[in-house]
Amino acid sequence: MKIEKEAEKILEEFSRTLENIPELEETQYIVDNLNLTRPDIAHEKNPEKILRNAKVDEDGNIIAEKSKWVK
Repeated sequence: MKIEKEAEKILEEFSRTLENIPELEETQYIVDNLNLTRPDIAHEKNPEKILRNAKVDEDGNIIAEKSKWVK
């Protein structure tokens, strides 16, 4: 049973390796500072600029495509 002996040897070596791993406190993030690139600041929204490219009918109503999953 050469395979069984090799499997036992691998498991024993793996167990010894796991014993050397230090106990650490679990963390959700790698670093404390989550956003290192820029501050979270909302930009000014301009509805006129957003609606500039919207399709409008004769009465000024915005034309939007109905979702395909809605009956």
